[in-house]
Amino acid sequence: MVSTFQFSCIQCATAARSVNATILGVSSLRKVLVSACLLGKSVRYDGGSLRVHDQIIESWISEGRVVSVCPEVEAGMSIPRKPAEIFVGSGDSVLDGDTDVVEKGGNIVTDQFIKGASIALALCNKFNIEIAVLAESSPSCGSSFIYDGSFSGKRNPGMGVTAALLRRHGIQVFSQHEISDANKAIVMAQNI
Repeated sequence: MVSTFQFSCIQCATAARSVNATILGVSSLRKVLVSACLLGKSVRYDGGSLRVHDQIIESWISEGRVVSVCPEVEAGMSIPRKPAEIFVGSGDSVLDGDTDVVEKGGNIVTDQFIKGASIALALCNKFNIEIAVLAESSPSCGSSFIYDGSFSGKRNPGMGVTAALLRRHGIQVFSQHEISDANKAIVMAQNI
């Protein structure tokens, strides 16, 4: 059964008040949302991280631009947790109620992924974030590729649930492989 979820300003505001995301530093400069795993936090499904060693990220942290979030953990999912993939579709399909996010073994976790995406969106609204750098291939954060739902390691073009929701709301989403492009977008937005 496909789960559906209604998005509203009230839910986003509530999520923003209850979120436990980490804001690194204090700054009036434009903020950027960054996947916690890319910052070295051990929040991935397997208890690991995808730490990115990048001078731009380090500059953002020192300038107080970074708002860190793991949508799955913020939605209450455990560390570690079973791997999950979007079953035959993409984040947009999940948001439209056409498909589910399923853990290996068959447990449907669509609602948790939508809740995590809503929390990430609430953070963007709260901090006026227009740029996000999210972990590629994740069923939450993938911005160009996600796993195909077969748990075989095969990837397809598509976005995860959080990336899709953020893009629907006009937030530019980049992967960890596009940090330079994200920085250019921040600089351009800062100059407007």
